[in-house]
Amino acid sequence: MTFAWYAHLKDMREKPWIIAALFSWGIALFEYLIQVPANRIGASAYSTGQLKILQEVITLSVFVPFAVFYMKEKITLNYLYAALCMGGAVFFMFRDKVTPKPPEPASVEARESAH
Repeated sequence: MTFAWYAHLKDMREKPWIIAALFSWGIALFEYLIQVPANRIGASAYSTGQLKILQEVITLSVFVPFAVFYMKEKITLNYLYAALCMGGAVFFMFRDKVTPKPPEPASVEARESAH
């Protein structure tokens, strides 16, 4: 999606916006043909929120090299700060899968029968 959304800013500046939109939609259609089945498969193991965070991490992992190498933008500390925020988002969305849950407190009946 990165190329579909942003490449026209460099390559199609002189073209009418409708041409850029049609070009971008053509690329996006191909990507959706991959993303929709991937989300259906991923939904068997991850929540919708987790799928979204994974998608954003992948998007930014592709976007940063695209911005630097293709669009010739300078990388700044803001990219690092954004990456740290994304790392925090990943942690909070997936922490239930990686941190052990505390044991359930024993019921009153179980505690009384233990004595």
